[in-house]
Amino acid sequence: MRTNKKSRFLFVVGTRPEVIKMAPLILQFRKEKKYKAILLNTQQQKELSDKTLKFFKLKSDINFNVMTADQTLLDLQSKLLLKFQNLFSKVNNFDGVFVQGDTMSAFCAGLSAFYHHIPVFHVEAGLRSYNLGEPFPEEALRQMLTRISSLHFAPTQRAYDALLKENVDKKNIAITGNTVVDALGCIAKDAVAAARKNIAKEKIDIDKQNIVLITVHRRENHGKRLIQILNAIKVLANKFSGFVFVVPVHPNPNVKDKVYQSLSNIKNIKLIQPLNYPSLALLAKNAHLILTDSGGIQEEAPTFGLPTLVARYETERKEAIEAGVSKLVGADEKKIILEASKILAKSRAETRIKVANPYGDGRASQKILKRVKAFFDDK
Repeated sequence: MRTNKKSRFLFVVGTRPEVIKMAPLILQFRKEKKYKAILLNTQQQKELSDKTLKFFKLKSDINFNVMTADQTLLDLQSKLLLKFQNLFSKVNNFDGVFVQGDTMSAFCAGLSAFYHHIPVFHVEAGLRSYNLGEPFPEEALRQMLTRISSLHFAPTQRAYDALLKENVDKKNIAITGNTVVDALGCIAKDAVAAARKNIAKEKIDIDKQNIVLITVHRRENHGKRLIQILNAIKVLANKFSGFVFVVPVHPNPNVKDKVYQSLSNIKNIKLIQPLNYPSLALLAKNAHLILTDSGGIQEEAPTFGLPTLVARYETERKEAIEAGVSKLVGADEKKIILEASKILAKSRAETRIKVANPYGDGRASQKILKRVKAFFDDK
């Protein structure tokens, strides 16, 4: 690390979940006078990532604008690698590059930094399903990131153990908790008030209505699986007419078009635009049940004691299942209907689960900062 100058760290985001989980860490590093935290947004999810940054009062220093409709993984990877090559060829004075999770943005940033001999710091390291098709392509991307990272910030003991089994040196691993719990703590009172108004604009009453929150977007659920999930939602909406099924529709046309074709004009199903982070968190907090294929929501749900049905066949977040908060239902229409019906037949108070969030105590960003300081002190 350079002396007498601010140390420069590049923080890479591209999707909404990355912004949510990286924002508390960026804010933590920006409190340190000796560090300069530079924020790069690949805009892999342009609209969603840009809006979420605004909530945290963050503005990206560098934008890549790589998002185009229906691009393949190869197209996206090629664009990102070329963009990072151009950046690091011109600016190669970063002391470290922070990447989060398992997106293509994270992988390409990490690989490019590795090629340029810049330390890679992997936030949310060690998550594993050990099934390269579930989730796809994320399971492969995060495993490959492990091989090229200098520091690994494991959110849980399970993630730490997975890294040890893969022969990662334990001195380079730190159990920190997940920064998503830190992000929940960033929701100020005025943001909650604004979120309540935002939800009310959609004609959703979180105080009086029984709400089922549904989010679905994963690549492996596109096609036939998505149809099965949507069919289950239609059956449940008909069976439980006293509930409002709220679906913030993901902008990916592979999801959006199918959702509107299948669920439009059903009285107690509300198809709405993607919600900003505090609005989604507030809606989840007041929901009766959530059906999701999102990773981040699986981590947030235990904070609210929220029963969660996970529309995946594999999950790398088994801690919530072990805690009794989540249950895997895949894209199995019958299983979704069965498990959801069990929960919706009971009162909200009966189904709430009191458990400490296994993904952390809201101090992950502080722990990561401390470990990074030690990393350079050891050199």
